[in-house]
Amino acid sequence: MGEKVVAGAFDLSDRQRYRRKLHQCVEGLERLLAERRFDRPRNLMGMEIELNLAGSDGMPKMVNGEVLPRIASRDFQTELGMFNLEMNIVPHHLDGRVFDQLAEELRTGLGYAHRKAGEVGAGIMMIGILPTLGRQDLVVANLSAAERYTLLNDQMVAARGEEFSLDIQGVERLVSTSSSITPEAACTSVQLHLQVTPARFAAVWNAAQAVAGVQIALGANSPFLFGRELWRESRPPLFQQATDTRPPELHNQGVRPRTWFGERWVDSAYELFEENLRYFPPLLPIRDEEDPLRVLDEGGVPRLQELVLHNGTVYRWNRPVYGLADGVPHLRVENRVLPAGPTVTDVIANAAFYYGIVRALAEESRPVWTRLPFAAAAENFDTACRHGIDAELIWPSPGRSGGLTRVPAVKLVRDELLPLAAAGLDAWNIEAADRDRYLGVIEERCKRRVNGASWQVDAYHRAREAGLERHAALAATTRRYAELMHSGEPVHSWPAGVPAP
Repeated sequence: MGEKVVAGAFDLSDRQRYRRKLHQCVEGLERLLAERRFDRPRNLMGMEIELNLAGSDGMPKMVNGEVLPRIASRDFQTELGMFNLEMNIVPHHLDGRVFDQLAEELRTGLGYAHRKAGEVGAGIMMIGILPTLGRQDLVVANLSAAERYTLLNDQMVAARGEEFSLDIQGVERLVSTSSSITPEAACTSVQLHLQVTPARFAAVWNAAQAVAGVQIALGANSPFLFGRELWRESRPPLFQQATDTRPPELHNQGVRPRTWFGERWVDSAYELFEENLRYFPPLLPIRDEEDPLRVLDEGGVPRLQELVLHNGTVYRWNRPVYGLADGVPHLRVENRVLPAGPTVTDVIANAAFYYGIVRALAEESRPVWTRLPFAAAAENFDTACRHGIDAELIWPSPGRSGGLTRVPAVKLVRDELLPLAAAGLDAWNIEAADRDRYLGVIEERCKRRVNGASWQVDAYHRAREAGLERHAALAATTRRYAELMHSGEPVHSWPAGVPAP
């Protein structure tokens, strides 16, 4: 949805014409795959980080329209809410000291954006859900001033035909309704891209799905919403419900939600694009002038704009992406699992673990997805969202005897997955210093059982025990988080609690 979308009225025939065009795009993709037209292996990765804007009091600031002109960089753009920004990192080759390079670029870019935000009384925060957000903040009036967001909201509201319902039962229960998709803006994430060849796509996507629960357990950072303590990573249930275009009757019939883990392992990228077309009605039937099949007949490479736009409105946690660079098509796996933050070091550690583990798992002679039922991977994702660093996950038993076992996530990571991630980073030719530094951050999180969510919850409860009421305790937790985030030390080393008032 980052592309420019021009709003307009859709008549009844627009969706039919768009659907026909989507089928042409999928046929074009199938031909490109059959003709082996895709880019050669390039070991390219990319990163996007969604950010919050908050004042010195910890409260959200609806000022992205003032901050972005001050930043004046194409690396930064709007996101759904007026308290959101997105930072995009240019693609890098996965080798050498890439993680230290990424860390330096992030520190420089975020530091600059933070200073510019300060000119209008705001600051940058990397956090999955800003704890101080209230219902009054997530209303349609606070959508960013970009036509594409208004259009997307209008189409999703029309598709649902009634208010969106939020009902999340965690440590506490949150029940709420919204007349718009704006609650989705509460969810800020890190998106990790990996360019892959068609032959390797399925193995990488399956590996990413298999470890999605592990990523959440290690990186959970979203325990609060609307003043309630919910799941340790509350983004997934919030995002699913805030974008759920199904009224209850369609939900009861088993119609798939637009925010979706999936339901099976795959053998090709084509299967995912085809599923998106088969299962999900188009929300934005905006047609491009290109005839993709004619472009192919003439020896060219189609942009497949309708497929790209439709794909961007199906919110898989690992999303297939089709793109063009210098006229050459490529495929990417976009990993959308992780929340933003807490610090640059934590973000890079999460990235290093992800790129290492998917490389190792994708190349195993007996892949984990041949031994782990897909339903178990989906259950792991849900369990990790609920319990974070304390989650127990289902995983194939060691050895060749087969079978599944339930194991604490921290033990699974330390005993089995960290060595695999290290081997994967070696296969990418990552320098040992980068490998050891950032995987060491993951190991320390496991040893201390501390991640962003556990730190926030502990700080909040300490503030409550010190006599602060709920709202004041959340604000104090947010202010202390912001202070420690900008210090740059990884979250496992943060001091507990908030300073006494």
